[in-house]
Amino acid sequence: MSAAADSVPFADNTLGDEEIAAVGLVLRSRWLSAGPVTAAFEDEFAAALGVPQAVAVSSGTAALHLAVLALDLQPGDEVIMPSLSFVAGAAVVALHGGQPVFADSCSADDLTVDPAEVTAKITGRTRAIVAMHYGGFAADVGTLRDVARRAGIALIEDAAHAPVVRHQAGMLGTVGDIGCFSFFATKNLTTGEGGMVVARDNELLARIRAMRSHCTTASTWLRHQSGTSGYDVTGLGLNYRPSEITGALGRIQLGKLTGDRMRRTQIAARYRFGLAEVAGLRLPFLARDEDAAHHLFVILLPAAVPRADFMSRLRAHGVPTSVHYPPTHLLSYYRDRFPSSAPLPVLASVTDRLVSLPMHARLTADQVDRVIEATVQTVSDLASGRS
Repeated sequence: MSAAADSVPFADNTLGDEEIAAVGLVLRSRWLSAGPVTAAFEDEFAAALGVPQAVAVSSGTAALHLAVLALDLQPGDEVIMPSLSFVAGAAVVALHGGQPVFADSCSADDLTVDPAEVTAKITGRTRAIVAMHYGGFAADVGTLRDVARRAGIALIEDAAHAPVVRHQAGMLGTVGDIGCFSFFATKNLTTGEGGMVVARDNELLARIRAMRSHCTTASTWLRHQSGTSGYDVTGLGLNYRPSEITGALGRIQLGKLTGDRMRRTQIAARYRFGLAEVAGLRLPFLARDEDAAHHLFVILLPAAVPRADFMSRLRAHGVPTSVHYPPTHLLSYYRDRFPSSAPLPVLASVTDRLVSLPMHARLTADQVDRVIEATVQTVSDLASGRS
């Protein structure tokens, strides 16, 4: 059958009239680049995390890039990071001549980076560790923080999937030395494009704030307010400023985050109940009962079920799926430029079985049940060889 016209949306957001009104106010102000609305969003996001300051940027990749710049990464320096992540973290390291060192996941039940793997890969050239909170579930940041401190290196938290999530070690993004967030179109808190950076060290965060805007001594907004045009440049930086529009969206979205989290938690519970008895199907993070952002809902298909066939059949039922992510060490550029003989056995066992099902706060109970029904039927058909 062809894809249904009423396909279940794979991703969606909670944007509505409040965001439209907030953007309208910005447009009527006629000031669009980073200014007072951006500053207010920074203050409110910092307060939600329980930290003094935060720096808004133009994307999650910009946040990671500024983290690397602030640490003054040199050619040949190594940064250990999960291979099961979006490519942005590896890219910003490689762009500066650094060496991404890819680490395995903990297990098929916990797809976050394995602290034991990270520890084993530390060398005299290691400058930092990246911990990515996969799917909105916390990596073992308490252990990774201790590992980083013993080695005298930095811990960067990639919290793109986990905005304002409490963990026993602290709010995610605030446990390590630098925390990086993304507000991309599909994220739980979205501004279309955008991101945020926090840091434990005020001087480090001040350096990040300066580099966000070419290291100029006075921002465009401050020069506009004061009526002066003079400024100096005290270092190397980039234009990673967000807009006032993203700030306006972010403030409203931050207020909706608790409701979004509650709905995602309910959806995850419904998925888990409906899929629990499917033979051979594995649900990562099933045993994790702490706070989680539930940015993704991922499954591991039975080994006998071809992923491409599964995804094609679900699409025909009007259920789109995706893969998060192709492991970075297997992508052609990184495989060729940063080859490693070290095996990543967990990823080798799960890579071809990993599928993301629709997950967002606008999913209805009927839509979730439709995804469950299509998944159960398709796994059964493919496992038994039925066409």
